[in-house]
Amino acid sequence: MGRPRKFEETGAVEAAAAVFRQRGYASTSVDHLVEATGVHRGSLYGVFGSKHGLFLRVLDAVDAASGSDESLDVILVGLLELAPTDQRVRERITGLLEANNITEEQLGRRLLTRAGLRKEKDSA
Repeated sequence: MGRPRKFEETGAVEAAAAVFRQRGYASTSVDHLVEATGVHRGSLYGVFGSKHGLFLRVLDAVDAASGSDESLDVILVGLLELAPTDQRVRERITGLLEANNITEEQLGRRLLTRAGLRKEKDSA
């Protein structure tokens, strides 16, 4: 019998989401995720399977209905870095966009704000 899990999964997913938002998918290493979540590498792999599996879990946890910048940022990371070549990510993001009526305009405004090309107050 394996040892019981010693971390709270929701907290680990939230911490991972923050890292993906800040660094992007490609620039996030498993070491970054281990440091941010406080979860041992073996436990991360055991629960999520891979960095990709953890990112999919982050997408599943996105509260797109909130319309928060954090939610849009995770979606943008997925759209820009994974969706062009990853059917699972593309399907999950498509579902989030449709279910929450997220528009191209909203995504474009957020992308410009993240890039520093649009001021926060102008993003509404």
